[in-house]
Amino acid sequence: MDKAEGNRTLEQWLAQVEDALVQDRQRMTKQRRLVAETLWQHRHFNVEELHRAVRERDDAIGYATTYRTVKLLERVGLVHAGQFGDGTARFEVAVGDSDHHDHLICTRCGAIVEFELEAIEALQKQVAELHGYALTAHRLDMFGLCPICQKAGKRL
Repeated sequence: MDKAEGNRTLEQWLAQVEDALVQDRQRMTKQRRLVAETLWQHRHFNVEELHRAVRERDDAIGYATTYRTVKLLERVGLVHAGQFGDGTARFEVAVGDSDHHDHLICTRCGAIVEFELEAIEALQKQVAELHGYALTAHRLDMFGLCPICQKAGKRL
């Protein structure tokens, strides 16, 4: 089943990965394809979590293959690493400007919610203009307690 990422399908994402690898003089191996598919289907993985998910589908794929594939996809601009407050780099499929999103991150359980709000985007542009900046990129990460952790805290 293809999960739409913005307007792209899984097959379009895999074609984009293959094109980038060819331009980088790399091959789209079965292992790289599986890592790319898994990244598409599960957002905000660190390498260890990604490797566990990949091994659920093919237990012959080693940690080094997973790590090198993620770093390769990051180098060619198809994956971004981010810090979400847990001290580890988490990876997600790079989205274009039209698919930009921000994050809400639970500081207790680590849940990550992606959201888009045009009013926030407009304010960020306004702040940049106010200070004479021409934005080339930006991200907004908001930290707090998710509803489940808030309820759990009240029961403690």
